Formats: sequence, structure tokens, C-alpha cells
Amino acid sequence: MFRDFPQFFGPGDCLVLNDSKVFPSRLFGHRAGVFSLPVGKNNPKRRENLSGEVEVFLLQPVSDDAKTWTALVHPGRKMRVGERVRFDCAEAEVVGRGDYGERTIRFDRDGDFYEWLQTAGHVPLPPYIKRPDTGEDRERYQTVFAREAGSVAAPTAGLHFTAEILEACREAGADTAYVTLHVGLGTFQPVHGESLHSERFHITCENEAKIRSAKRVVCAGTTSVRAVESLYLGKTGETDLFIRPGFPFQRTNVMLTNFHLPESSLLMLVCAFAGREFVLDAYQHAVDAGYRFYSYGDCMLIV
Repeated sequence: MFRDFPQFFGPGDCLVLNDSKVFPSRLFGHRAGVFSLPVGKNNPKRRENLSGEVEVFLLQPVSDDAKTWTALVHPGRKMRVGERVRFDCAEAEVVGRGDYGERTIRFDRDGDFYEWLQTAGHVPLPPYIKRPDTGEDRERYQTVFAREAGSVAAPTAGLHFTAEILEACREAGADTAYVTLHVGLGTFQPVHGESLHSERFHITCENEAKIRSAKRVVCAGTTSVRAVESLYLGKTGETDLFIRPGFPFQRTNVMLTNFHLPESSLLMLVCAFAGREFVLDAYQHAVDAGYRFYSYGDCMLIV
């Protein structure tokens, strides 16, 4: 049981936790106004009335004022560059598009953007949770140590922890280090080719020192692993590190992780750490025993 987790710690161990916080990144609006479409040389534009609900899933800001974002938009194919979306007390324009269906969106709104999101945004619950988000989700879909807002999905291995469990780890002799990796497309989107989307991460000098001096590093979650291994590869600010079988781990000695989707980069990372056959045997045991998968599911500790 997870309550037994602290018994695996002793002096010289360092528990690494991702303190990124999920922000209300899902917005619902409506296509706004009339849009001009080019149709040919003799009749260069036609005008089309647009309406209908639009869902905008913010991924990460790309401007200093936090008003231009990369986002996923549904229905994506209908949302062309130049179209506008109207939200409660705000409007936005699609100003660009990316390789995998992303859009770049610029918001027209005065004041603190994140403050407005707290009112207008919705908790980005995973798509397999078939219900609208509630006020309770703002607390439940967070780790107890979440501090730095920026993730669009919870670092799920961290959801198992309570304040009591963390204290028990400290009493067993373990130090605690925090990393911040903001979960984005690089973590949960299906693999495309040889690379992942970049995700923002940061490790303070104090926490880096704890990780480097530890006798054994225990990473809670794949995001903590990516942050630690990116640190040792000299990456700063952003990481697109794709960990798969054959990867030479530099600092991760033990990993706590949930059960992940097939064909995902997360499962590849776990297989790289523990070996493909070993991990698939563990997954078969989980299926046979009726374990729960995904965000609110069960976890395993690989030592």
C-alpha cells in the first residue's frame, strides 16, 4: 500500500518532487462575428457568418504579458488564422498554427490575465473523466506540494502523497528536493517521430545541490525524472528530452510512477528505466489484479 512508501527511505536518500501546479487552462467560448475568406483572383474574399461553441485548451504562454498562447482548439479544423473567439469578458484571435494542430491565440483583455483565468477557466480534467469539472477539482487535481502554476495536467505520481507521508519520509532520513516542470504536450500527447514538445522546467541552486549530493535519488513521477536527467544533460529553461530504451540514466536511482497509456512516451521512459519485459510483466500483473490506471490510478515503485 502507498502508506508503506516511507519504509523504503533512509539517510542519504533524496526524494524529488515536481511542485508544478495545474492552472484552469480550459476555456469555453463562441466563434465571434464575420470572417473573410479568400476564394480567388476575381472575387478575392467572401464573408461568412460564424457561430458555435469553441473549446480552447491553453498550453503555454509565448509572450511576456501572458496574453499570447499556444493552445489546442476544438473544433480545430474550422478555426483558421484570423478567426476570433468570444469568452466571458474577453476576446481572442487565432494568429498562427502549429505542426500538430496547435493554434497560437492572442487575447484582447486588460488587467491580470491569470486572475481572469481563475474565474473564466476550467480545470483540465483528463478526457476519460466524463463529467464537467467542479470546484472540488481545483483542490483534488493538485498535489499537496503544488506551488508554481503552469501545468495543464497534474504530475500524477505526486497525487498519492499526503502531508503525513511526506513527514514520514523525512523522519526516515530522506531529504526532499523540488523541481518545477510544467506538464504540457510533451508529457501526454502521442509520440510523433523522434522528438517531444518542449516543456518549461526550473531547478533552484539549493535543490540542485541536494540532488547532486544525495547518495540515492528517488524521483516521484516521470516529470521529475525528465527534469533531473535534463539537468545532468546541461539543459536549462526548457526540455524536449525523449527518454526511451537505451537511454543512459545519469542520476535517477529509484522511480515512483503510475500506470500509463500504451504507445506513450511515459511508458517508453519507464521501460528505459526498468527494462521492457520487466515493465510489461508488471503491467500484466496490474491488469490481472484489477489495478486502476491513469491519473487517479495505482502506482508502482521501481527500486
